[in-house]
Order: sequence, then C-alpha cells, then structure tokens
Amino acid sequence: MLLRKLATSLAALCTAVGLALLLLPAASAGAAAACAAAWNSSSVYTGGMTASHNGHNWQAKWWTQNETPGTTGEWGVWADQGACGGGPTTPPTTPPSSGFVVSEAQFNQMFPNRNPFYTYAGLTAALKSYPGFANTGSDTVKKQEAAAFLANVSHETGGLVHIVEQNTANYPHYCDRNQPYGCPAGQAAYYGRGPIQLSWNFNYKAAGDALGIDLLNNPWRVEQDPAVAMMTGLWYWNTQNGPGTMTAHNAMVNGAGFGQTIWAINGSLECNGGNPAQVQSRVTKYQQFTQILGVPAGANLYC
Repeated sequence: MLLRKLATSLAALCTAVGLALLLLPAASAGAAAACAAAWNSSSVYTGGMTASHNGHNWQAKWWTQNETPGTTGEWGVWADQGACGGGPTTPPTTPPSSGFVVSEAQFNQMFPNRNPFYTYAGLTAALKSYPGFANTGSDTVKKQEAAAFLANVSHETGGLVHIVEQNTANYPHYCDRNQPYGCPAGQAAYYGRGPIQLSWNFNYKAAGDALGIDLLNNPWRVEQDPAVAMMTGLWYWNTQNGPGTMTAHNAMVNGAGFGQTIWAINGSLECNGGNPAQVQSRVTKYQQFTQILGVPAGANLYC
C-alpha cells in the first residue's frame, strides 16, 4: 500500500512538473536575439545595416538618416527583424494601414465637409506615382509635407468641396494655341480640376505624359477618377516650380518652409504682398493640419 501511494505521489509530481514546463513563457525555450547597437538619429545607415529600437532589431533597406524605425509601415526604410533582448513581440507603434503618414481618421478630421468624390482611397492610390512624397526625411518632415500639401489643396478646393473651377467664364481662356498639339479636347476643355485645380492644355499634356494617362485628349478624367485627380495634384507638387524657384516637395524636405510652397502654386498673385488674405488662409490651414498630425509647423511660413 505504501509503495502504491508513493508511486501515485511520484506520478502526480511528474504531471505537475510537466504542466509547469508547458506553462513556461515561450521565451525560455529560446531567448530573444541579442539587440544590435541602439539606433541613433544622427548616424547614417546603408542597406543591410542593423540597429535596435524599442526592443526590436531593424535592418535598413537603403541609405537612411534620422528616419525612426517602426513608424512608416510598408513605406519605411527599416525592416523589422523581430524582438531582441526580451523586448516586446510587436512593434511599439502602429502606422496607418495605408502606409501614409496621415491616417484615414485624420484625413476625415481635416476635411469634414469634403465632396464624396475626394476619397482617402483615391489619395493613397495616387501615392504610388510619387513614392517620395511625405516619405522623405524625418517623421516630422514627412508629416509636415503631408500637411503642407493638404493645406494648399484645402485652400484651392474650399476644403475638398469643389472638383472643378467654379467660374465657368474662365473656361475658354486655358487653351494655348501656340502649343504644337493645340487643344484637341476643345477650346474650353482645360479648366481647373482636381485638388490643385490643374488648368491649361500644356499642363494637362505634361501631367498626362508623366503619369502615362492621355489627359490632353481626355481632361475629364481628372474630374471623374479620384485617384487620377490626386495624381495630378501630386504631379504638380513634386515636379513643378510654378512661379517659384523650387518645387513644393523640395521646399518642404529641404527646410525652405511652407511659404515656398505658396510660391510654387500661386506666388505671382499672392506673394510679396499680392494677396495677404489668401496667404494667411493657406498658412492657417497648414497650422491646423500640423496640429492634427502632432508636429510643429516650422519656420518661414509666409511668402
């Protein structure tokens, strides 16, 4: 009887030990990888180099400096290599699922009365045409550029309300017959459309060529397709100086300031005292949007 009780006790003890082993944290079966040297905002990293940040190891996909690991999702330069040193098993920050620095909720907050034509999906689809937009420099710079673009867009469209230029009397004026390709869609077909109010036959031709879309013969696509509309806005923002000395994209990523984006879009009419009320409207909207995104507005706001 004593032997039977002893055997029963040993069996119970083995069962308890077995359960305890099963309940041990997974980390005890295989410790997390050692952490690489901590990420430094002033250091330069090239493709393949690693750094640790917030309990994870990260590997640079290409040259980078001052781009925080784990904050820009699929668009980011850093690839998550997993937890290290017993750190958390998920990245500490969750970027918007689109990969854009502006979430859909923030977009809706910026444009509460927008026309249903202007969609967040249309905007994020357009980003693929210019992947450097709001994806260059530090997280702060990325958000500042996004805020700057959206502030100017808001000003141009009354808060993303207007799809086409409201003054129809101007429509016939946007055909430059001196261009060799003329105005095949008609004398009055090249009026302002979309978030930057793209106008003139030569701008439709240039934007269409850059985007691989025939906008010279079919300018109406800009008012019919939300993604095409946003693409034309990003085309102008990223490639055209307008009356300024630099593109709006370069103005934001190189630290020239928001005022230079106004120059690029409508500086000849608004800057140098031309229309201070319009300039103030753009600046105020930019300040509101940077506040929504949680970043400072920066210097050189006016033109």
